[in-house]
Amino acid sequence: MTARAGEDLFDYVIVGAGTAGCVLANRLSADPEVRVALVEAGPRDSHPFIHIPAAVGAAIGTPAIGWGYATAPQTQLDGRRVPIPRGRVLGGSSSINGMVYNRGHPRDYDDWAAMGNLGWSYREVLPYFIRSEDNETMKGSPYHGVGGEMAVTDIDHPNRMNQAFLGAMTELQIRPTPDFNGPDPEGFGLRQGTIRGGRRESMATAFLRPAERRRNLEVVTKALAQRVVIEDSRAVGVDVLRNGVPRRLAARREVVVCGGAIGSPQLLLLSGIGDGDQLSAMGIPVTRHLPAVGANLQDHLAVLLQMVMKDSTSYGISLAAAPRDAWNLVEYALWRRGPLASNLFESTAFLRTGPGLDRPDIQFVFQPARRNQNAFPIPVGHGFVMSSVLLYPKSRGHISLASPDPSAAPVIDPNLLSAEEDFAPLLRALVFSRRVFAAPAFAPYRATEYLPGAEAQDEEALKAYIRRTSSTVHHPAGTCRMGADAASVVDPELRVRGVQGLRVADASIFPVLMGGNTNAPVVMVAEKAADMVRGRPPLPALDLAAG
Repeated sequence: MTARAGEDLFDYVIVGAGTAGCVLANRLSADPEVRVALVEAGPRDSHPFIHIPAAVGAAIGTPAIGWGYATAPQTQLDGRRVPIPRGRVLGGSSSINGMVYNRGHPRDYDDWAAMGNLGWSYREVLPYFIRSEDNETMKGSPYHGVGGEMAVTDIDHPNRMNQAFLGAMTELQIRPTPDFNGPDPEGFGLRQGTIRGGRRESMATAFLRPAERRRNLEVVTKALAQRVVIEDSRAVGVDVLRNGVPRRLAARREVVVCGGAIGSPQLLLLSGIGDGDQLSAMGIPVTRHLPAVGANLQDHLAVLLQMVMKDSTSYGISLAAAPRDAWNLVEYALWRRGPLASNLFESTAFLRTGPGLDRPDIQFVFQPARRNQNAFPIPVGHGFVMSSVLLYPKSRGHISLASPDPSAAPVIDPNLLSAEEDFAPLLRALVFSRRVFAAPAFAPYRATEYLPGAEAQDEEALKAYIRRTSSTVHHPAGTCRMGADAASVVDPELRVRGVQGLRVADASIFPVLMGGNTNAPVVMVAEKAADMVRGRPPLPALDLAAG
């Protein structure tokens, strides 16, 4: 393939410089014989909120580095539109997320393999988790890596209120776990984050920054992908618009779409890959009838139990805490340590809340700070929160085009709580959270329940509270489902069905959500994708106990 007039010729064109795109750009450009283009709609990751871990709330709310998405009105959530933050910047959502390193439960990946996705069992994906990781704390563990690109660390000097959480769990006879990413993540404890030297470790800092020194990698920022160019059922390039100027990036070998669970199906639809009738109705020429594009949308829904108190031990702004807060600013500025070097979500628990379960169905996240009822990103006053995250939702939604205009946001309808059975685990979780906060370990703080409030006791009152206040924890997935069946969007090699030279590699390919946070699994997916694209054999599977 040779470049035509107005084209730039590359071997690989990667669309989206989020988590997966940064990993792939690093791995593919490691071959000096190929030329790689990485396209990002947003700017470089220079905004200061990105790099201060405790500024995560501010980063999420900064329009200059986010897409500003929200769901369609959710029928089961009192018609609310729920924010869906996604990064629009180098590093993508890894530049604005909570920096949690969690892989999910080992059995989740065995479930993927049981669905026909050969090569995706736990023993087969574990080597790819390990390859990326630089985790000195877990040095010597067969489940972890040292020397990889991505720093994974313990949170330095977590708030001492975490000891109350850990103590309460012990008092309730819950077992501790030393490693949420080991063979059995059930239990409670402090958790690890992607933080290096007191600064956020996004996938831009971990993978892209070292690779940008390579002359065979071109990073194109502020360039919105318009469509994947498909000729004779083969992807041959990507049309982008940068500063109002169109540009075609031709791909001699492959195009890899890494736009995430929202951006990837949107780009496929804009490229004529999706439900043919719907595309034709929008005036988009159909290149491949693939109705599953955009379907199967899943996300983790969460509900809060919030306590308030006069004690100033928790993170937060107040007159009583002013001297401490001033010192924390100095401490971070000089040594990159202290509370500003924390992601503020420092301890957690994965527990089974009902009988007959083979793995935890709820993640309990303890935050030693109150949550503001407005968008202000810094906690005002003092308190603490338990966030109960539904790990395996049954509800399914979809992504669809609102317009054939690539700059228009798609319709995001996760259909939250449309499956009635999603209520039960959340109700059990609220009851358990109250037990935790009523344990003797929390008694010294003399806190009062603020939300849902003591008056909300029966099931109907708690269901109404869930409908009124619940939101996702920003883990959209599944919209370009991987599968062995003809109805899936990509096959187990991540190739888009019916289109040569085109793959998708990001959270959109998850058949079902894993029971944990999604950033580390996306890194794993990109690592496997890189070997697939390069035609390399997979890393040898590890025969370790899967819990």
